[in-house]
Amino acid sequence: MNKYFKVFVWIIISFFYLNSLTVSFAEEKIKIGLLIPLTGKDKDIGQQIIKSTRIALKDINSNNLEIYPKDTRSNPKQTIKSAYELKEMGVKIIVGPVFYSSLEYLNEIEDLTFVSLTNKTLNLPKNILSGGVNATSQLNAIKEFLELNEIKKTIFLTPKIDYEPEIKKAIKQSKIKISKYHIYDIEPTKLTAQIEKITNYKVRKQNLADEIKRVENSELIDKEKQLEKLNKRYTIGNVNFDSVIISDFDESLKSVITSLLYTDVSPKKKFIITFNQWFDESLLEEKTIQPIYYPSIDKDNLENFKKKYYLEFNEYPNYLALLSYDLIGLIYYLSLNNELIDANKIFKKKSSFKGKIGIFEIENNKINHKLNFYQINEGLLKKIF
Repeated sequence: MNKYFKVFVWIIISFFYLNSLTVSFAEEKIKIGLLIPLTGKDKDIGQQIIKSTRIALKDINSNNLEIYPKDTRSNPKQTIKSAYELKEMGVKIIVGPVFYSSLEYLNEIEDLTFVSLTNKTLNLPKNILSGGVNATSQLNAIKEFLELNEIKKTIFLTPKIDYEPEIKKAIKQSKIKISKYHIYDIEPTKLTAQIEKITNYKVRKQNLADEIKRVENSELIDKEKQLEKLNKRYTIGNVNFDSVIISDFDESLKSVITSLLYTDVSPKKKFIITFNQWFDESLLEEKTIQPIYYPSIDKDNLENFKKKYYLEFNEYPNYLALLSYDLIGLIYYLSLNNELIDANKIFKKKSSFKGKIGIFEIENNKINHKLNFYQINEGLLKKIF
């Protein structure tokens, strides 16, 4: 009788012990802070991120995940205030802020980890990771394209604006081979003069004039035919590159390509490659400057997310909404096999995560994206890889 009583007691103790473990696990929440502009001029961006986070929570469908949004007002002082409030709530890891300028004081909170939506990577403190599609990720994809097409001579054009140091860092990190690096002025008349110099336009123009004069003064049998052909040309002589990488966007990008056309550098003869254009539809209409090539996120995934978002909220999201959706999923995924006591450690191990935006590659507190590559030609967008 004593023997059975001991067994019964052991079963009761085991039951309560295992039940307490289950309750403890159930109560162990993954708390993610969200630092976004909820008031001020950028509040619409913040609202879209909130909505995409709601979709992420619905898709992950876990009772162990909680999101705590706080307002930054796109102001660094308000950002640090909100970050301290999240720390008091027991949050260890935060998605945000959105803008690089809001990061200014966040190095003061060393025991919090911030996964910002910015794509800038320069001078980031150890507790801040850039989650945006950075220049290194883009140049890694461009490098792959150059190697696939055995393109040997590439020049790099970048505007004289604030992200020039970011570009130089990315060139070094990606180890892409560049034969010449040029910085240009975005003011149109200065730009044209610089492109003329880069493409050796005046010499090539003079070569044509000299050849026309030579043929005119010759006694060639087919002189008229040769002159007819020469008069249809703009220059004689090749440029010293096979491809051009232009780290520019919108109308400024179009101006650079137009200047190349003016100096008789045709996209049909030289590869014109640019940075991620987020599928800017206005580029499809500019057939004279095509073909154009650029790296970007997975377009099919983007379109599927936009449909899902529209069905939920009757509006279309911006790309920051898609990025924030993925970052919530990324942190949840990394947290499943790691403790969040030191959240920074989960980004030190080498791993990868497949999100809607594409593949995140994580190692040594760095996030890079494995991007796809696209061509715009004859008004159509085509995926290369």
